[in-house]
Amino acid sequence: MATNKKTARLAGILYLFVGIFGGFSEGFVDPKMYVAGNALATAGNVISNPQLVRLSVVAHLLDGTFFVFVAMLLYNLLQHINKGVARAMLILVALATGIICINAVFQFEAMRVATDPFYIAALGAAGSNAIILLLLDIQHYGTLIAQIFFGLWLIPLGYLAYKSEMFPKWLGGILIAGGICYLIDLLTAFLVPGVGEKIHGFVVIPSAIAEISMVLYLLIIGVKKIKQGEPNLSDTLNL
Repeated sequence: MATNKKTARLAGILYLFVGIFGGFSEGFVDPKMYVAGNALATAGNVISNPQLVRLSVVAHLLDGTFFVFVAMLLYNLLQHINKGVARAMLILVALATGIICINAVFQFEAMRVATDPFYIAALGAAGSNAIILLLLDIQHYGTLIAQIFFGLWLIPLGYLAYKSEMFPKWLGGILIAGGICYLIDLLTAFLVPGVGEKIHGFVVIPSAIAEISMVLYLLIIGVKKIKQGEPNLSDTLNL
């Protein structure tokens, strides 16, 4: 039990880091740099803030790294519930992280195009600005694709939490709901962008509540204390 609590709290700390680095890169820097459809403004933002872009690239990489370790810790904690579901959770996180790390390359290259005089000399100011916008376009939509997997991983995690004795069932339920809301938000952004823009502010609320609740539960409580005389689910499954 003590080992499980330590594992859960370590996962909570790393999950908090995921939120911090992801919030900085995706929530602050990316919107500050990228102006959809406006090459001049986007290039101007990058040219004015090259060091901020460098920090964002590192934050993306750290976000992905910590996310993998969170998934590994939760896999170790919950694999006894259903190993296949736990593996699916791990694979979804690996996919999301791979895309995020590759996207960081496009952001870094946009900064290089913006700050290296060679590109302006070779392409002209307008051509250089267009390349910068294209690279950040790719990064922007690549991040949206990665977030599909960020949402999907919450569904197996919620299932495992719901079925386990370690977390309250309400937490498992809102994790599943949060994952579904992520998918609704991202699919509407691609399929019906007009609708997606209108519902985005509302549909992401359950997802945010789910992830914040999980982080806080891991940090504060870790895992539930099993009542004396109550059988441990892992012991039952191992019989």
